Amino acid sequence: MAMNGERPHVVCIPFPLQSHIKAMLKLAKLLHHKGFYITFVNTEYNHKRYLKARGPNSLDGLPDFRFETIPDGLPPTDADATQDIPSLCQSMRRNVLAPFLSLVSKLNDSATAFASDVPPVSCIIPDGFLCFTIAAGEELGIPVVVFFTLSACGFMGFYQFHNLLEKGFTPLKDASYLTNGYLDTVIDWIPGMKDIRLKDLPSIVQTTESNDENFEFCMEATQRSSKASTIILHTFDALEQDLLNALTSMFPFVYSIGPLQLLLNELSKKDDLEFIGYNLWKEESECLKWLDSKEPGSVVYVNFGSIASLTQKQWEELGWGLVNSQHNFLWIIRHDLVMVDEPDFSFLPPELVGEIKVRGLTVAWCPQEEVLNHRSIQVFVTHCGWNSTIESLSAGVPMICLPFLGDQPMNCKCICTEWAVGMEIGVDVKRDEVEKVVRELMGGENGKKMKEKAMEWKRLAEKATRSDGSSTLNLNMLVKKVLRVN
Repeated sequence: MAMNGERPHVVCIPFPLQSHIKAMLKLAKLLHHKGFYITFVNTEYNHKRYLKARGPNSLDGLPDFRFETIPDGLPPTDADATQDIPSLCQSMRRNVLAPFLSLVSKLNDSATAFASDVPPVSCIIPDGFLCFTIAAGEELGIPVVVFFTLSACGFMGFYQFHNLLEKGFTPLKDASYLTNGYLDTVIDWIPGMKDIRLKDLPSIVQTTESNDENFEFCMEATQRSSKASTIILHTFDALEQDLLNALTSMFPFVYSIGPLQLLLNELSKKDDLEFIGYNLWKEESECLKWLDSKEPGSVVYVNFGSIASLTQKQWEELGWGLVNSQHNFLWIIRHDLVMVDEPDFSFLPPELVGEIKVRGLTVAWCPQEEVLNHRSIQVFVTHCGWNSTIESLSAGVPMICLPFLGDQPMNCKCICTEWAVGMEIGVDVKRDEVEKVVRELMGGENGKKMKEKAMEWKRLAEKATRSDGSSTLNLNMLVKKVLRVN
């Protein structure tokens, strides 16, 4: 820890995916505002993507908020896309400890150099899925505070993997269990959760392999988190009180700090880090001008994040459903969103392409939080990734849910039942269902109720991030009691 008046130095290292980087970078900015020296560690691949998206000088400007890189252990590529996640997980598990140890040792060597302005590393804050950092902290004698960029429900779902394995719920006996109703089995013994079915839990439990490496990766990460001095979750007390109470009884220190962007907004007048953006893709901000031309509450926003992919059939059915709803829509379509070889949409019926151009605007990427907070946005069609979910709640926008993988089913369950701000459409996308759900949430009675509920969650999120709010107090407590800053 920082001693003798030295400035505390935190090394932040996110899991190398867009959403994890974004959340970790926001936390790092908050800690910088609290007086910390920050070293932010990206993989070499993502660092290059960031500079490509934002410009070669986009990370220049501050001597006490620095960026470093380590290799990810995967074969080199120039692709501007999310890497294969199973390969990435296993490589981070097996290949990254040594270069990370080398980097932290280099930072500490710099700190001992004559007249160095780099303080010694006093704490490591890794993404919770980078459990090699626990070993690094133990070897170097540096405390580790893990940050799971998840909801409390998402973290609890992953944490139960060892129990699900021991009780025989996973792996599935064979592929027939995916469709024979077995996934509707109610899991009634998870603390703080109710009416949870097996299919609501993180999707990796649906494996049929007895030694599934991805399952083992997630299980190991959440189990080893108990060895960290503290766990941070990106949520707020009012949203998940029962689960947070359960987790607090299971772990010595659990801090709910969020929504992170609202906490940063409280510091906006003195934000000297505003120039540091979050996205690995170039944002097409002109979509905001298009939104300006639309009436308040008249636009459906569609974005499935940085990982999910649609089949051609899903794309067509969703497209026709949006068009047939007769509402305007902004659709974010990454070049790798659709699982086809023709990224120019030549695989689509010409009449659908024409209708999309009439009713909608498609762009490759956007500044999502600005979009969600735009007066014209009424509904968000989402994959239910946690960043997207908490950003939608913060903006008071109801959701149409199409979860794909990971913690997304868990978030979807909470969105639709616990928080009452959304409706789910199945992965077997049907245009009639899409049209019906869009119409309902844009103007039906359920839509009006969900909008009111979403606005209530927005108010509670804002309350949590005020100077006397729960998340602000938790952040201050983390800084004072855990990171030992006076």
